[in-house]
Amino acid sequence: MGPQLPFGIVLAGIFGLILLFKWINILNEYERGVVFRLGRVLAEPKGPGFVFVFWPIDRMVKVSLRTVVLDIPPQDVITRDNVSVKVNAVVYFRIMNPVRAIIEVENYAYATSQLAQTTLRSILGEVELDELLAEREKLNQRLQEVIDRHSDPWGVKVSLVEVKHVDLPQEMQRAMARQAEAEREKRAKIIHADGEFQAAQRLQEAAAVMQREPTTLQLRYLQTLTEIATEKNSTIVFPLPIDTLRTFLDVGKREK
Repeated sequence: MGPQLPFGIVLAGIFGLILLFKWINILNEYERGVVFRLGRVLAEPKGPGFVFVFWPIDRMVKVSLRTVVLDIPPQDVITRDNVSVKVNAVVYFRIMNPVRAIIEVENYAYATSQLAQTTLRSILGEVELDELLAEREKLNQRLQEVIDRHSDPWGVKVSLVEVKHVDLPQEMQRAMARQAEAEREKRAKIIHADGEFQAAQRLQEAAAVMQREPTTLQLRYLQTLTEIATEKNSTIVFPLPIDTLRTFLDVGKREK
C-alpha cells in the first residue's frame, strides 16, 4: 500500500474545496448580487457572470431583475355609492435598484403586495360602481401611478396594474339586469315612435301630393282594387268616389 496522506491534510483539502465553492459564484444575465462586506453593503451590485465572494468576510444576496407578476387576492371594497364588491387585480413590477431593494425593505415582494392591496381598497373606494365598471382603464393607470410612487424608495418599478375581476352581489346583478332590460325597452319604444313619426310625415306628404293632383288619388284607388282582387276571392264592396267615375264618363262623352 502507498503512503497515506495525513488526516489534517485531507481535512484541509476538503475545507479548501468548500471555501472555493463558496467564493466562486456564477450569476445569470437577469441576476445581480448585493454583497455585504463585514456587514456593510458594497456600492455597486455584482454580476452577471463570474463573481468572487470572499466568504466569510463577504456575504452575497441574489436579486432577480425579471418582471414579477404579482396576483392580488380579492379585496372587499365599498364604493362611494355604498355598494360592497370584491375586486382582485394583478401587478407587474421589477427591481430597478437591487441595493435599495435589499437594504430599504425586508421583503420587497411582500411589501409590494401589501401596498397594492391597501391602494386597491383606497382608490376604488373613492369611485362609484358605474365608474368602476366603465372606466377601468383610467383606474388601472391611477393605481399604477400611486403604487409606483410609494414603492420607488425600495428600488421597485411598477409597470402595470390591471383590475381583473369585479364580483358583484347577487342583488346588484339582478338590479343591473333589470336596468339593462328597461334600457333596451326604452330604446325599442323610441325607435318605434321614431318610425311612426317618419311614417306620419310620409303620409302627410303623400296626402299633400294627392290633394294637388286628384288623378294620383284615382290611381291609388285602382291600385288598391288590384291588390284586393289578387289576394281575395270573395266579393268585396269597395266605395268608389264619384269623382273617379266622372273622369271616365267625361272621356266617354268626348269619344261620342
